[in-house]
Amino acid sequence: MDVQKIKQRYGIIGNSYNLNRALDVAVQVAPTDLSVLINGESGVGKEVFPKIIHQYSARKHGRYIAVNCGAIPDGTIDSELFGHEKGAFTGALTARKGYFEESDGGTIFLDEIGELPLNTQVRLLRVLEAGEFIKVGSSKVLKTNVRIVAATNIVMENAIKEGKFREDLYYRLSSVPIIIPPLRDRIDDIYLLFRKFATDFADRYRMPPIKLTRESKELLIKYRWPGNIRQLKNITEQISVIEKNREINSETLATYIPYHIGDNLPALVKGDKKHSADFGSEREILYKVLFDMKNDMTDLKKLVLDMLQDDGCSNVKGEQAQIIKKLYDSSDGTVVNTPPVASSAVRPEAAVVSANVAYRDERTNDDPMIQDTEEFVEESLSLVDKEIELIKKALDKHNGKRKYAAKDLGISERTLYRKIKEYNIEG
Repeated sequence: MDVQKIKQRYGIIGNSYNLNRALDVAVQVAPTDLSVLINGESGVGKEVFPKIIHQYSARKHGRYIAVNCGAIPDGTIDSELFGHEKGAFTGALTARKGYFEESDGGTIFLDEIGELPLNTQVRLLRVLEAGEFIKVGSSKVLKTNVRIVAATNIVMENAIKEGKFREDLYYRLSSVPIIIPPLRDRIDDIYLLFRKFATDFADRYRMPPIKLTRESKELLIKYRWPGNIRQLKNITEQISVIEKNREINSETLATYIPYHIGDNLPALVKGDKKHSADFGSEREILYKVLFDMKNDMTDLKKLVLDMLQDDGCSNVKGEQAQIIKKLYDSSDGTVVNTPPVASSAVRPEAAVVSANVAYRDERTNDDPMIQDTEEFVEESLSLVDKEIELIKKALDKHNGKRKYAAKDLGISERTLYRKIKEYNIEG
C-alpha cells in the first residue's frame, strides 16, 4: 500500500522518517489480528492510526468503536466495556451490552489505556487471552471476536514499576508497538503543518491566509511544542482570527507562544499567596547578590594571580606559584587541594577574602623552611545588608531617580519605594 495515498486519505501532513515508519508498520500489521499498542505524547495524532489499521484489515466491514478509558469513572468502566445485567447495581434498570459485545467482529480502540483500574485490567487480560468476558452482575461467560488497538501517552514501563499497570497485560497489548514521534522531532514538518492549518482556517473564516516572515518562521521551528500538533493547530487558529495584519512577524508570534524567561529559574515553593509577589521581587535581588558574590570571587582570584607578576611578590615562585595559579584557574569557586597548602572550600556561609602565603628561610643550610599562613576575614553575608547596599548603589548611579534605579535592580518602582522606607535609606 502506498503510504502517500494513506496520508492524503486521512489528512496526514509530514515526511519525517519516523512518521513514515509508523505508517508503514500500521499498514503491515493491519491484515493480522495482532494487538497493537500505540505510544506517543499527547497531541501527536494517535487516534488516526487505529482507523488506518481497521480500514486495511479484514474487519473493515465490522464495527469500529473508540473508547477513552481516562474519561470513564472507575465505578462504571466495567459496565461500559463489558455490559451489565438488570439489577446489577443501583440504577441498572435494564440489561445493557458493553463495547466488547457491540464490536464483535470489528475493532475496539482503547485510548489512554494506562488509566484503566487494576480490576478492569484483569478482565481485559482475559479477553485478550481467551476472547471471553462476563457482564457485571452475571455469571455467564460470553465470547467475543474483537481486535484490540490501544494507545497511551505515558511510559508504560514506569507505570508497571509503580504497580499501576499489569506487566502481563502490557506484553499482551504490545504484540506490535507503534511509536508516533513528537512534533519537535519532525522539524521539517512544522512549517508544512502550519501552512495547512492556515489555509484551512482561511477557508473556514473567509479571510486571507496568514503568512510568516523569515524570523517568525525560525521561531516557529525552534519552539519545542509540548502540545504537539494540537497546540500548533490551536495557535494557528488564534492568530488567523485575531491578527488583522496577515503577515506575522516574530514579535507577534512570540505573544502567542507560551514561553516565559522565568521558566528556567528555580520554582517558587508553595506558601502564603499574599506574599508571593513580594517574594518574587526579593528573590530577584537575592539572585543579584549571589551573582555579585561570584564576581567578587573571580576578581579575588585574578588579584592573586596578578601578585605573581608584581615585584613585591618575587619571593613567591616555583611550586608555590603553581598552587596560586591553580587557585585562579579553578572555575568552581574551590581552592585546589594541593599539598603543602591547606585547602579551603568556598561555602555559601563564608568567603575567603585574602590568602597571603609567606615563605622564609629559618635555617643556616640551603633547605628552605616553609611557613604557610592563610588569613580569613569574615564578611557580612546578611541579605538585608546586601539589599541595602545594592539599593544605595543603584540610587547613586542614577542620581536618586527611583524609576531608573528600580529598573536597574529588576524590581518595580513601588517595591523599591517600600524598601527605601523600610530600611530608612536616604537619597
